[in-house]
Amino acid sequence: MADTKMIIEQAYSAFNKRNIDGALALMTEDVSWPKASEGGRVRGKEEIRAYWTRQWREFDGHVKPVEITEEDIGKIRVRVHQLVKNLQGDVLWDGEVLHVFTVNSGLIAAMDLGDQTDTTSPTAAFAHRS
Repeated sequence: MADTKMIIEQAYSAFNKRNIDGALALMTEDVSWPKASEGGRVRGKEEIRAYWTRQWREFDGHVKPVEITEEDIGKIRVRVHQLVKNLQGDVLWDGEVLHVFTVNSGLIAAMDLGDQTDTTSPTAAFAHRS
């Protein structure tokens, strides 16, 4: 678990620093990722790059792992504190959410929003666009 925990922590750190290449280096080529700010999913590193680039043009999001636990082999639950602001600095969301990662061969293969059943719409953190 130590190596997996380190990979997850590195991914969050890279995301928070807007280091797309650093985050993508920790993922499989066909990684599956939710589009929390738009709804739906993206697949593959270049789709994640495009999605995050769009997201960061509209929002300033920061996520900090609070608790990382291994459910099954390759399934990691991460409770995170998520702070989302618009680019003017107004807080849109400040709370905890659950992310569930699938890790294969030491790389992130998928991330799911553990507390959301409807993945076709933006999450509550991004519902109030300003």
